[in-house]
Amino acid sequence: MTFIPNGEVKNRVSLLSQLIKTTRGFMPESEGLALAHGIWLTQELPPHPAVEIGSYLGLSTIYLGTVAKMLGLKLITIDHHRGSEEIQPGWEHHDPSLVDPVSGRMDTLYGLRRTITLAGLNSSVIIVASDSQTFASVFETTIGFLFIDGGHGKEQAHLDFDDWVPKLADGGILAIHDVFENLQLGGTPPYEIYLRSKEMGFRQLYEAGSLRVMQKER
Repeated sequence: MTFIPNGEVKNRVSLLSQLIKTTRGFMPESEGLALAHGIWLTQELPPHPAVEIGSYLGLSTIYLGTVAKMLGLKLITIDHHRGSEEIQPGWEHHDPSLVDPVSGRMDTLYGLRRTITLAGLNSSVIIVASDSQTFASVFETTIGFLFIDGGHGKEQAHLDFDDWVPKLADGGILAIHDVFENLQLGGTPPYEIYLRSKEMGFRQLYEAGSLRVMQKER
């Protein structure tokens, strides 16, 4: 099913259009609006927090945090901020300006904090600087929405799925980014976990570009 933007979500997100345009990231507007609509759908559920795995500099967090704020929800965005495989030195998406001169490693935490502040989302977005597995081991709260967009290596993608999908409420929304069946377009691990969600009974609600939005059985 092709995604049709929700008018109320689109209007609210449009207020941050300039910030969205100037925030570095890997999410086209069509996918961002589809992502935002996913969290909008959780208002049918009890008010559980939402979780985003993979913050980078906060482009997707703007979309999700804006709607979380509208609904009075908390968005927990999780990232170790040392960069996933595809943005390390020598890779296509590497940005040397994000390398910490002291540690010599990628560090995107400051950029995310700046984005969240500029978007006016400090009261709605909880930043967790940790790898998702470590935080999952101590996080015991049921969530209503889960966005998986962390490391796209095979092991990491499947670990994110294994550790966080069980925390999703019945009827909760699962969004997966960079789902490409064709190897020439992108890596296969996000596609593999997308297939796993379907095998588990998740129902696909819609898609936009490489984004797939699913709903867990009630």
